[in-house]
Amino acid sequence: MARLLVDGDEVVVHLSWWEGLLARRREVRVPVAAVRGVRVERDWWRALRGVGGPGSFVPQVAALGVRTHPAGYDFAAVRARRPAVLVELRSPSLSPFARLAVSMPDAEAAALRVRRSAGL
Repeated sequence: MARLLVDGDEVVVHLSWWEGLLARRREVRVPVAAVRGVRVERDWWRALRGVGGPGSFVPQVAALGVRTHPAGYDFAAVRARRPAVLVELRSPSLSPFARLAVSMPDAEAAALRVRRSAGL
C-alpha cells in the first residue's frame, strides 16, 4: 500500500512493489517547500483529474502513475473506497507535479504530518 511520508525536507510517496510496477516508479520525492496546501478527499475518484499518462488505471479499482491535465501533471496512487490525501504543489520550478494524490487508511494523520512540515 502507498505511503505518504516526510523525510527531512522532502515529501515522499513510497509505493509497494506491485504499485511501483503499475505506476512505473517506486517513489516520488518533492521538496516540502513546494507544498502549498494539503487536504483529505473522501471520494477517491474526486482526487483524480486529467487523463492517464505513464502508469495504470483500472476502472472502479485504482489509478497509479502520472496524470496529465491543462495545468500540468499530477501523480496519483489512488485506490477505490479509500480516502486520499491531496498535496497541492507550487510551480514546476520546485516540483514536476502540480498535485500528489495518495490513498491511505490513515489519511488524516498523514495530511497533518505534511501540513506541519510545510508550516501550514
